Amino acid sequence: MPVSLQKGQKVSLTKGNPGLTKVVVGLGWDVNQFDTGTAFDLDTAAFFLTDSGKVSRSEDFVFYGNLKHPSGCAEHMGDNLTGAGDGDDEQIKIDLSLVPENLTRIAFTVTIYDAETRRQNFGQVNNAFIRIYNEATGEEMLRYDLGEDFSIETAAVFGELYKHNGEWKFNAIGSGYQGGLAALCANYGVDVE
Repeated sequence: MPVSLQKGQKVSLTKGNPGLTKVVVGLGWDVNQFDTGTAFDLDTAAFFLTDSGKVSRSEDFVFYGNLKHPSGCAEHMGDNLTGAGDGDDEQIKIDLSLVPENLTRIAFTVTIYDAETRRQNFGQVNNAFIRIYNEATGEEMLRYDLGEDFSIETAAVFGELYKHNGEWKFNAIGSGYQGGLAALCANYGVDVE
């Protein structure tokens, strides 16, 4: 039975699951019926962070333009351009055993592509969630539904995996940002062209 989290709640992933290394982080959403004239293209990303809360290099940012972390610890399963259908819209596979020692947090984000031009924001997105399941068994371990707290934001941090005393834990964050992907990159120290 998966743990259903509230905003700000933290739960250990590895404590009750000894030997767990490979997980899949699935993110999903529905777009409400508000017509902006163009499709919504939401993009997931993972920022691999040091204790400073920043990336150590640009390759620590895994997204549709960099699908694999150089260490092999993460693989983005590809860009979904519409969010159509049920279930996960995008997925990122994580191998916890391969995460480099200096990287202690992995933040999972979703941004709206070209939001300003398309006049779109998270107030127009419904049923957004993040879930983590065991890749080997398919068992869903935790789920966090974002709720409807957003209005003008174009980017959101859904949650983060973090290492604490040798255990991997998950923190349900659910915070929104204006400024889309560029704002998140600036926040996490990624240089953007």
